[in-house]
Amino acid sequence: MKKVIIIGYGPAGITAAIYLKRSGVDPLVIGKDYGALEGYKDLIENYYGFAEPIEGKQLIKNGIEQAKKLGIEVITESVISIDSIEGGFTVTTSKKHTYESKAVLLSTGKTRQTLSIPGFVKYRGKGISMCATCDGYFYRKKKLAIIGCGPYMLHELEYLNRISTDVTIFTHGFEFGTEVNNSVIYDKITSFVGEEKITHIVTENGKYPIDGVFVALGTPSSVDFASKLGVVVEKNNLIVDENYQTNVEGLFAAGDIIGGKLQISKAVYDGMMVADSIIKYVK
Repeated sequence: MKKVIIIGYGPAGITAAIYLKRSGVDPLVIGKDYGALEGYKDLIENYYGFAEPIEGKQLIKNGIEQAKKLGIEVITESVISIDSIEGGFTVTTSKKHTYESKAVLLSTGKTRQTLSIPGFVKYRGKGISMCATCDGYFYRKKKLAIIGCGPYMLHELEYLNRISTDVTIFTHGFEFGTEVNNSVIYDKITSFVGEEKITHIVTENGKYPIDGVFVALGTPSSVDFASKLGVVVEKNNLIVDENYQTNVEGLFAAGDIIGGKLQISKAVYDGMMVADSIIKYVK
């Protein structure tokens, strides 16, 4: 069992990893992409120590390389689940690798995939859910839909299949090569319709009655992980105490996901401060 697993290798996660390593705690860092900075089009010109502007993606690469040179284990995988166990947590990736740790730091930023489809905003929370294990209980034995086509969707599907015998996969136009016993609709979704709650999914070629819809696109965000574990979330921010710990013991958060200024300097500061708190917790 690792003492600490850090999810996200942006400025907050890598800074925390560096401070942990230099204090004698070997963290495992798991990341899947470069987060918000990967798609940042402008050059960064307001970060200390760079006389010349730098691309966000390059800055992240530099941070990862710095961590690796210190002997920090950094792996590129998508985390699809975090579960509480006695004395800590298990972290499961899309490659079906499972890691255990005493503490987990969430530092994945706020990037998440939703749907720009008519009715999505209207029925979110009224039949459309972003979390199967959070809300699935209310839809036991109902006619359900899950939207997605990757490992995260399959992970959520396992749970939904346990609570209902009628779960249809909607890939929203994407290919889906895994063999499943569920019905699969490949059409693009054009709208969600209903009255007070959602009643149908409409695609390019049909209209399907439904009681509940679960969205599992791409990979889960920090908010998704936190919601499943019972973390207090307000306005899409994870609520932490003065030690950067959530209301779930051993689960810490830093960077954009806890709110405040969405700046690299602030994320680096969070990483330094949360490392101090984690060191005290694991030791």
